Amino acid sequence: MNWWQSILLGLIQGLTEFLPVSSSGHLAIGREILGVQASEDIMFEVVVHAATVLATIVVFRKQIWKLLCGLFKFRYNDETDYIFKIAVSMIPVFIVGVFFKDAVEEMFGNLMVVGVALLVTACLLFFSDRVPARPIAKETDARNGISYWQAFVVGLGQAFAVIPGLSRSGTTISTGLICGVKREVVAQFSFLMVLVPILGEAFLDIVGGEMAASSVGTLPLVLGFISAFISGLFACKVMIALVKKAQLKWFALWCAAVGICVLVFIVMLIVGLC
Repeated sequence: MNWWQSILLGLIQGLTEFLPVSSSGHLAIGREILGVQASEDIMFEVVVHAATVLATIVVFRKQIWKLLCGLFKFRYNDETDYIFKIAVSMIPVFIVGVFFKDAVEEMFGNLMVVGVALLVTACLLFFSDRVPARPIAKETDARNGISYWQAFVVGLGQAFAVIPGLSRSGTTISTGLICGVKREVVAQFSFLMVLVPILGEAFLDIVGGEMAASSVGTLPLVLGFISAFISGLFACKVMIALVKKAQLKWFALWCAAVGICVLVFIVMLIVGLC
């Protein structure tokens, strides 16, 4: 991987981590176009994911600080309630990570899976944009604007979004909207709930020694980090504004178009036209 490939892939990661178009799917497509081998970017993926985590922390720094301050008061309050709901939302993805990690990893690099999953993402975004803005759950059941069962359902969306091509932000926001969470609430919850799984995955990669196999140089890693961080800051702020305005249909069209192009490309390869 050279310096300009790292910048482009970092840009793709930063934008697509927050925009509902699937970062894993677009990274797979980007690697295919740029000719980057999957074995080259184990370390790179950890670095660019760290960049998007940092972007999330910067954007939500006030909310995160408030949650931490509330947590260390050592009593059940709005902050601890919110943190417990984030913990509940992580149960499904934890189960997938422990029991189905190998099966998920086999899907990466499979453009057929990416194409189909992008079409599923498009359907979710299109449908969720038409959900009424009022919450379904009773206000008494939704402290902080989201109940425990809604947090778990959003967590199920995140668990399914480990499939490459199925957008994490798109799936979690869509499932939240469909089960009645207000738009401004689900946008923040979606971005904060991913911090622990990403940091946990990076820690496991470091402990497991998988990053040691990477051959990516220092310059591409630094440039990829900077590119992902700057584009992630932009995309995170844009996405929050778009969710509040119910403007997800354009991303649905993009996912549908890219998914169709991927599947057409695969068909052309099969029949020998490419």
